[in-house]
Amino acid sequence: MTTEELKSLIRDVPDFPKPGILFRDITPLLRNARAFAQIIDLMAERFLGSVDVVLGIESRGFIIGAPVAYRLGVGFTIARKPGKLPYDTIDESYDLEYGSASLQMHRDGITHGSRVLIVDDLLATGGTASASIKLAQKMGGHVIGCSFIIELNALGGRTRLEPVNSVSLIQYD
Repeated sequence: MTTEELKSLIRDVPDFPKPGILFRDITPLLRNARAFAQIIDLMAERFLGSVDVVLGIESRGFIIGAPVAYRLGVGFTIARKPGKLPYDTIDESYDLEYGSASLQMHRDGITHGSRVLIVDDLLATGGTASASIKLAQKMGGHVIGCSFIIELNALGGRTRLEPVNSVSLIQYD
């Protein structure tokens, strides 16, 4: 499928989760088996042989990150909203395009020296991914890249992640 065909499977939902926000819904894309397989392969292929663990960001990053880890033949770990993980955690706060939040990871989620790929569905302001990078680094991980399905270019999130290599399959201006 072409990038435009993949993009046509993303649904725009106005005023979600707050008035004035245009939510990019990937569930129609995930429902299409061919498109889902293609995005997993595309997100993984650039990082074959260079990753030890994939870090998926709650919650759509779980849906995408686990099959990317499987495709890469590596382990998978998660970053979640506070209070969702049962073991000893570390925290990182960040700003969203419509508020603020924080993420937690288990202290043993990343082994010191591991090469980490961060995966999520969307790069907007870069707050969530930046917090995930910081969490991985706190555990001694080396973040070699971030991989996204969608990037909202106008929000400038990519610059917030530098110098980490960030790739996205679909861009919106």
